[in-house]
Amino acid sequence: MAEYVISMTAELHNLGLRMIQDSLEAMDQMLQDSPMRLKHWIVESHTTKQLVTSLGTVTFRKTLFTNKETGTSEYLLDRILGLERNERLTQDAEARLLSEAVQTSYRRGGEETSLTSEVSKQTVKNKLHQLNFPVHEVKAEKKKVDYLYIDADEDHVSLQWREKKGDLRENENHQKNNNLITKLVYVYEGIENESPKSKRHRLVNPYYFCRVNTGEDNLKFWDEINDYITNHYELETVKKIYLNADGGGWIKAGMNRLEGVTYVLDEFHLEKYLTKLTSHMKDSRDDAADELRKVIRSKTKKEFTRLVDRLEEYLEDETGVKELGKPGNTFCLTGQQQN
Repeated sequence: MAEYVISMTAELHNLGLRMIQDSLEAMDQMLQDSPMRLKHWIVESHTTKQLVTSLGTVTFRKTLFTNKETGTSEYLLDRILGLERNERLTQDAEARLLSEAVQTSYRRGGEETSLTSEVSKQTVKNKLHQLNFPVHEVKAEKKKVDYLYIDADEDHVSLQWREKKGDLRENENHQKNNNLITKLVYVYEGIENESPKSKRHRLVNPYYFCRVNTGEDNLKFWDEINDYITNHYELETVKKIYLNADGGGWIKAGMNRLEGVTYVLDEFHLEKYLTKLTSHMKDSRDDAADELRKVIRSKTKKEFTRLVDRLEEYLEDETGVKELGKPGNTFCLTGQQQN
């Protein structure tokens, strides 16, 4: 049975490829026979074209025509199909390639381009590097919402090289300059259940921004985010804009480029800091963390500081003082340290 299914699948793939080939060649023949085409274009030559689709590689014949008035030559079939000159991949195959490559590797992306064909790792790399992401369009009518949320975070990527192989350098501590920070910011209108019965959640109308930049480029990055918010929402009706982040330097710089933003320590980093504050409590750690959460949600910064002082009393030595932000610093509700 398994052999039968596998052989039938192969036959169906081949049948599909032959159908695509026949239809493309029939379209090309229609162009050759068209009286309207004869008024402006003459047949120059014929050639065989290979095109990688998500089903497999299609081989077909097409005709090169020359314009009588301008003398330029063009494959009219390519114009009808929306193919660029020398294009080897259809958009459906390219979509499979990119979808797999961003999840795994260039090699896997090349293998998954088509059900019966594959392309090289270099082709996958070239396609990824040629991607251009359009700037968001300005909406004719701006949306009115009560709240907006901005989440910002970063990830560290280890590079094999920067411009070319072998250009990484080591410092006196034998550390290579191969670390790159990627910045991700997304704007959304809230969170909702995926379905009435589902416990999973999803963001409402998210819009994503991702860059690798520093210095002035970082400010331009935040200006782009600000432009998106300004062009898509009636800010007069927005009660609050929350920025959820860990308070990194590039994020703090961006807060000065956004108007009316309230900074909030996101839950992931909040739990991270609570773990630091309570790790020395051993069996009582969970109870201590719960107390901190209650104080953060319903009480004042003064009461929070008082609780941190109590936690300090349980330290067995001075090694844990730094974790509590002592001395001289007080761990504040935003997750930053202030004098």
